[in-house]
Amino acid sequence: MDLQLQANSEDITDPCIFQAGDLNVMITPPVGDEDYWLFKVMVSDTQAIVGFPKFMQIGIGFQQEEDWNTNLPSTSEAEKIFDHISHNKGDNSIPDKRCIEAIEMIRTAAASYQQENTA
Repeated sequence: MDLQLQANSEDITDPCIFQAGDLNVMITPPVGDEDYWLFKVMVSDTQAIVGFPKFMQIGIGFQQEEDWNTNLPSTSEAEKIFDHISHNKGDNSIPDKRCIEAIEMIRTAAASYQQENTA
């Protein structure tokens, strides 16, 4: 399977950061929403690795999760992210190496995205 990075054409922002008086409040965004992703790489016909806004960062995890909300920031090493999220792979026929490569693709895209959006 050739891995291809997809970028969401919708304007996806972290909707869960707001102010309450003098406090900035952050709650978990809708990470279970199939459409809540900035970057996506399909690793099988039914499973993808996604990058999405979360707490002023880009989180990376599997799109289909059994253990909801398992992800790490894109600034983490690809192998560390995979080790953390691997129990959500859902299909043992998907090679770990493919997942790590997909994570690395998203990490690269996320770094460019964050650099462009904080300049």
